[in-house]
Amino acid sequence: MPPTYSRRALGAFSIIVVVSSITASADDKFEPQVRFNADVRPILADACFSCHGPDAKQRQGELRLDTEEGLFAQHDERAVVVPGRPGESELYRRISSADPNVQMPPPDSDRKLTQAQIDKLRKWIEQGAPWEGHWSFQPLKRPPIPKVSQSQWVRTPIDSFVLAKLDANMLLPSADASPETLLRRVTLDLTGLPPTPEEIDAYLADSSPDRYERLVDRLLASPAYGEHMRAVLGGKELWRRVRLQLLIKRIPNYIDRTADNFCSLNCNGT
Repeated sequence: MPPTYSRRALGAFSIIVVVSSITASADDKFEPQVRFNADVRPILADACFSCHGPDAKQRQGELRLDTEEGLFAQHDERAVVVPGRPGESELYRRISSADPNVQMPPPDSDRKLTQAQIDKLRKWIEQGAPWEGHWSFQPLKRPPIPKVSQSQWVRTPIDSFVLAKLDANMLLPSADASPETLLRRVTLDLTGLPPTPEEIDAYLADSSPDRYERLVDRLLASPAYGEHMRAVLGGKELWRRVRLQLLIKRIPNYIDRTADNFCSLNCNGT
């Protein structure tokens, strides 16, 4: 007699099948964005820039692939890259061709693209071939401030980014430090010394909203801050000099070792 299954078991099995199919379908449709600077430029720099890059003396065919103008220009009456159409892009036609007279880089060169690199260039063209200039020339842009669950905790824009990360990891922000703790932290950081009892009493008695800002300004203007920074930086400079002296003392060992061994072997007749 065939085994029987309860309705609950069959229902659970059906849900698993449906969810699995939906997940697989979503994974098939999802395609990460190919970035020019992160994904495309390194491939072109390694395989193409030696002949089609900034060096005018080494450039072949007056074709440049390191500039936006050259990459999207017409070359020999053919478009190098047609956004969204790899089949019409001369770049993709050349790198994917098996014809040795067409293939780029040339088969006799020491540069060869892998299939994964070819596929990445194809995906970049399919996604519209978005160009990105060199990162150092990109204009600075303020990122959008993320929305957070506890807006009352946010005092400056950077707090929103911190809180958004905490929310993503299901963590709660720590409670505010007490005035005594805050005073001790900033005083130790800026002067290397704990606050005096008089400073503690004065800070706790101050009820103005900008008392912390005025505290920081006072500590930065104090001689103790300069003395502390001199000690910190001086310690680093002293350690640098010590390491340099140790290196100088050990250098003769390496310089003289070859000559000493040579003389020793000759004197011993070996």
